[in-house]
Amino acid sequence: MKKLRSLVLLTALAAASVTAYADTVVRVGVTPGVNGDILLALSDEIAEHNIDLRVIEFTDWTLPNEAVNNGDLDLNFFQHKAFLDNVIEQRGYELTMIGLGVLQNIGIFSNTIATLDNIPDGARVAVASDPVNQGLGLRLLQSAGLIELSDNEAIGASLDDVVSNPHNLRFYEIDGPQIVRSLDDVDLAVSWPSHFIQAGRPEQAGQALFYSGIDDNYYATGLVAQQSRADDPLLLDIVHHF
Repeated sequence: MKKLRSLVLLTALAAASVTAYADTVVRVGVTPGVNGDILLALSDEIAEHNIDLRVIEFTDWTLPNEAVNNGDLDLNFFQHKAFLDNVIEQRGYELTMIGLGVLQNIGIFSNTIATLDNIPDGARVAVASDPVNQGLGLRLLQSAGLIELSDNEAIGASLDDVVSNPHNLRFYEIDGPQIVRSLDDVDLAVSWPSHFIQAGRPEQAGQALFYSGIDDNYYATGLVAQQSRADDPLLLDIVHHF
């Protein structure tokens, strides 16, 4: 398993597109799309501080944390605090968020339904399969008045916590990055605008039927490092550019 993990990481690192600016290298893992674009946009400014920022993309949501925890990467930038806390609890990683980057709205999207007032009985709804983002999505559906949860503020809510479902919505659990592609097969999908951008559908990113608010930093995407490097001036210098 260790050899396989190392092979995957080395392959990802070798495939990364890198522009060398200086002698001090900081490797940051991201998922494709807006997070990597943000870092690349900052790379010239960061290079003025003699930091060569190398952005490595992963399509898997597990590897960026594993890579930082093992020291293969210096930072990752793809997750919110709720996701990180859940991963630490499950896997025992010694990671910490050292700074916030961007707070994304999530939205309820549809290819066939024009407004939430026109949701048919038995509509098919795609939600994230991972526990934290599924809870976030269910809370959004509750805010939109489509369901009710047993605990209105439950961060880790699951489908088992749905206590009222007046439209008899049928839920489908799908891996987060794949939800956008499910829209042709479901009536509604809870997803992130950035996923539409990276799927080549930027015009749909702004067409959600309902969006979350922007007042909860617990769901802001942040920079994550090993706990032992939480006060590393080199890494904090990158944080200060956000």
